[in-house]
Amino acid sequence: MWESPGDWKERFFTEELEAHVPREILECKEVSREVNFTSAEKIEEFKLLQKVYFQGQSIEEWFFKFGFVMPNSTNQWQSTIEAASEMLPAELLSGNVTIETNFFDQQRLLAKSLVRVYYD
Repeated sequence: MWESPGDWKERFFTEELEAHVPREILECKEVSREVNFTSAEKIEEFKLLQKVYFQGQSIEEWFFKFGFVMPNSTNQWQSTIEAASEMLPAELLSGNVTIETNFFDQQRLLAKSLVRVYYD
């Protein structure tokens, strides 16, 4: 239903990005996502902590473990996220939701990204 724009690669870790996703995604019972990433260095225990904020207040946290990442490798990671039983309407969520993703090697923070979500 949605794919991140190609120009995100240069800006992903340096600025707040805007994701314009179809509002129909809020009607899905599950959402599958695929993350493709490249690492020049070995990562012993790659993991992500995602925090979802609504109007600046934390409403959800998701923790994902990928594991070992070989140096100079390109990887693909797929996950499925189940929707909440009741979703707020797109009009209320649009522009008021941010997703902060923290990337770790074990306990060491490698990078952070921030995406503001708009439902079009």
